[in-house]
Amino acid sequence: MSRLKWLYPGMLVKRWVFLIAVGIILIAMGFAVVLMENNPETRTYTAFTIIAGIVLVIWGIRGTIRSLLDAYLPKRQKEIVDTVYEKRILEKGPKIVVIGGGTGLSALLHGLKEYTSNITAVVTVADDGGSSGRLREELDVLPPGDIRNCLVALADTEPLMEKLFQFRFADGKDLNGHSFGNLFITALSKVTGDFEEAVKASSKILAIRGNVIPATLSKIVLKARYKDGTETEGESKIPESKSPIERVYIKPADSRPTLGALQAIQKAQAIILGPGSLYTSIMPNLLIEGMHEAIRKSNAVKIYICNVMTQAGETSNYTASRHVKTIIDHTGSGIINFCIVNTGKVPSELVEKYKDENAHPVVVDKNKFRALKCTVIQDNVIDTKDFVRHDSHKLAKTIFDLVSSIKK
Repeated sequence: MSRLKWLYPGMLVKRWVFLIAVGIILIAMGFAVVLMENNPETRTYTAFTIIAGIVLVIWGIRGTIRSLLDAYLPKRQKEIVDTVYEKRILEKGPKIVVIGGGTGLSALLHGLKEYTSNITAVVTVADDGGSSGRLREELDVLPPGDIRNCLVALADTEPLMEKLFQFRFADGKDLNGHSFGNLFITALSKVTGDFEEAVKASSKILAIRGNVIPATLSKIVLKARYKDGTETEGESKIPESKSPIERVYIKPADSRPTLGALQAIQKAQAIILGPGSLYTSIMPNLLIEGMHEAIRKSNAVKIYICNVMTQAGETSNYTASRHVKTIIDHTGSGIINFCIVNTGKVPSELVEKYKDENAHPVVVDKNKFRALKCTVIQDNVIDTKDFVRHDSHKLAKTIFDLVSSIKK
């Protein structure tokens, strides 16, 4: 009986099927006449009949496809060509693993997903501030904030769903400051009993391109030792000290990476560190036992994206080479092959604005990279409309140009 529903009024299919049928009849009649008649004039008229039939068949098929697409994509938010492109072209893109956290990571993912859908974001779970910190403390869960941002960045769903996940409550004693996405992931982790499964379920709901994986399932805490001998515990408190950071640690020290993260690193063609806060977004991932060893053993090209501006409390007065050296000092050599640095000019008014925050454009001391066994890639990769930040599309293009040149 379900097949008969195609004959119901308003299905917008019957007219096109009828058109196809008429076209097929005309084509069949035309060829029949051609085979039976030898008259040249008759053959001329018959040729027009065949052509008319072909046009009707094509028109009918086109109308049928449009009717079906309108049923499945009522607002035509995504044209079929885009869907085919994503499935046929982007799925053939290089396998990229991006490691980090914060807004820098999610911004990069926006650009990368236009080149490949084989993206795995390995995200820090050391965050203990804001909504994530409150949920971590009150409900004893892993912080979902950075993971939420990465999920939204890779989302391939309706804009309303993205807005919903990023919606932040501004009222209510308990809800104030929490984002809906954080609460959703936390609730899913409680329902499934597994934070990693909650992230996977959220990925399906948002129909993301690629994968988002927590770096570890251990409830790690980031610690810092400063040059004056003092120590601080907690990712959000580390930048508050006036003394320069000497070294950072995580506890428990024997925390292990997730299996998904290790598998992605093993299969990767390119591994990208950053962009993001050097000590509090990138380093917590690399300090997990076995993580930097896995990166070093990988045959992938290893790329570090240097920040455009220094960060007060973390990298004050740091040059580009010092960013790289800090990572090497914590993890050992062989973890970075290339360092992408910005050559775009920061407008003077923004330079002055950032001075108030004790932040300055990172100086590119290219001559010091050879000793670090790291090649510098220079390009204009910034957006300076309102703030100084990486431009996700410029940065993604620079990365893929580099990866493509190495593959050749």
